[in-house]
Amino acid sequence: MTDSPALPTVNREWHLVSRPVGWPKPEDFALVEAEVPTPGEGQVLVRNLFVSVDPYMRGRMSAAKSYADPYELGKPMLGGAVGEVLASNAEGIAVGDHVLHFFGWREYAALDAKNAVKVDPEAAPLSTYLGVLGMTGLTAYAGLLRVAALKEGDTVFVSGAAGAVGSQVGQIAKLKGAARVIGSAGSDEKVKLLVDEYGFDAAFNYKDGPVSEQLRAAAPDGIDVYFDNVGGDHLEAAIGSLNLGGRVAVCGMISVYNNTEPAPGPKNLARLIQTRGRIEGFLVGDHYDLQPQFVQDVGPWVRSGELKYRETVVEGIENNLEAFLGVLRGDNTGKMIVKL
Repeated sequence: MTDSPALPTVNREWHLVSRPVGWPKPEDFALVEAEVPTPGEGQVLVRNLFVSVDPYMRGRMSAAKSYADPYELGKPMLGGAVGEVLASNAEGIAVGDHVLHFFGWREYAALDAKNAVKVDPEAAPLSTYLGVLGMTGLTAYAGLLRVAALKEGDTVFVSGAAGAVGSQVGQIAKLKGAARVIGSAGSDEKVKLLVDEYGFDAAFNYKDGPVSEQLRAAAPDGIDVYFDNVGGDHLEAAIGSLNLGGRVAVCGMISVYNNTEPAPGPKNLARLIQTRGRIEGFLVGDHYDLQPQFVQDVGPWVRSGELKYRETVVEGIENNLEAFLGVLRGDNTGKMIVKL
């Protein structure tokens, strides 16, 4: 094993101690001190430098059957992280390398090297591998270009447009030839950001009035693509504005994640018959074959400044939970990152 001297001994990690009902409460979680794990054969020990908090994590806090296994009670939670290798028992990964992995919500992680991806801190800031060049970026890319099958000249509507995924969807749509891109967000400041910095053609604050009315005003000729991060009234409004052959890519429905009763479905689904519209849900994990093309396309856009991104950075593992709750509240602009 190769390692650096004076390895740390105390690890802090967030455990789920009870399954939230409705909005998660601080007492559902515990920040626990544990020993720093020793890497076994074929493993590496990583000091996490940045960890990700994402809306999908709310689903894993429930025991309900879903696309990802529920978090185990009394065990560290999981999530994207990027960090520095402190010790290695594995070929191909050395002490000092930086890796992307899925053992977040903690300061130190021992994991199989096969589950770590080396990243280059010289090519891009480490935090971007959790956002614009990471899973959220690929989610935007795959959902827009493959699932929604964006075509040049399309009018595109994005909900949650100032978030990590939505902000990239809108910009990629413009870069790929969309005629008009409209976004919704939850504050006037975010609306201004969408138009002034991200280049959206129009944006509105969904708190200012019925989404259907604001969308019709922003897209009087209808929409061809809706990228859904929100669900609820946004999805119903989008169906109401779909043009012939319109496509809806369902990425997330953050508006209903903490509901304790089933959310009512859109009342206008029959309109899909008239428009021959299509609604398709997707998971980024089904589209990892696009990763090379994604990096080839998006990497240069990020480096040239054509594709802009924002990060909301919260400092300290002790604030990991508050950062996660902030994502559910919509406090973040762009990707929410915790810097350890």
